[in-house]
Amino acid sequence: MSDQIQEFNEYRAKMNEVILGQQNKVINRLFNLDTNTYAEGALSTKVKEMLGLVSSMVLRCDDCIKYHLGKCHEQGITTAEMYEIFAVANIVGGTIVIPHTRRAAEYWELLTGSDDKN
Repeated sequence: MSDQIQEFNEYRAKMNEVILGQQNKVINRLFNLDTNTYAEGALSTKVKEMLGLVSSMVLRCDDCIKYHLGKCHEQGITTAEMYEIFAVANIVGGTIVIPHTRRAAEYWELLTGSDDKN
């Protein structure tokens, strides 16, 4: 695992622990709702992660994009599928999404080791 990926995952886990450790009912329920939203249901977890990635790109949240890229990688999404996801995000979000696509493509290469050309 690349240092950038490990650093992102460790920071996210550490800060989530800090936030959830405060036992704020609203925040904890929001985190729980988020977790349950991506659980298997009428839509597969894979489809939900793709939807989450498109939404994150359109909203231009780099942390969210990295998170969903990681989850998409775990779900076995190929590079060919990923670039179709990028295409949808850019059509929906417009050209302002292009810089986020660049960073997403870079992070995807880290996740895949840039050996996945499918």
